Amino acid sequence: MKDLVGADILAGAVNGKAVFANSVSKTSVEPKEPTALFLDFSGIEVATASALRESVIALKAYKRSIGSNLYPVLANINDNIEDEIRVLMDARNDAIIACTLDGDGRVSGARLIGDLDPKQAMTFRLVVRLNGADAGSLMKKFGEEEKTTSTTAWNNRLAGLVQRGLLREFTNGRSKFYRPLLEEAS
Repeated sequence: MKDLVGADILAGAVNGKAVFANSVSKTSVEPKEPTALFLDFSGIEVATASALRESVIALKAYKRSIGSNLYPVLANINDNIEDEIRVLMDARNDAIIACTLDGDGRVSGARLIGDLDPKQAMTFRLVVRLNGADAGSLMKKFGEEEKTTSTTAWNNRLAGLVQRGLLREFTNGRSKFYRPLLEEAS
């Protein structure tokens, strides 16, 4: 991100839009499989809500709207930037995944920023705990307990989590399988 921003401060909607345009250009090649796109904020000291809205949040929305195999993840954000992201996520009733990423690409401290409705939050936790699931298996294992015995309801929740960029979706013919974006997200 620091290379895209060109400074240690990302401020203002106009700058955010420029970062968005550069991000789209640099991520135009699609991977074959669903993949985390780490937006590394190392060296960025300040990022305003308006800039984040026009860059990071816009990129997340754009990638999900085109069905991209790239799923934006915030990496190495400081507490102040996390606060700005939380305000944006709360205002949008949305969530995004953040983590710490070391120099070797190892992920730690993965977490959701923002809130999910209770049913989506429960579904997200189940998929993370199982390290992957499909609607049918969730219905069989947890349908009675969760009072959700419709495969369609589980499918809708899973699709909603993919649309938010929180789960990866893999297809094999007509069947779909869902995995956590980051294995340790919670």
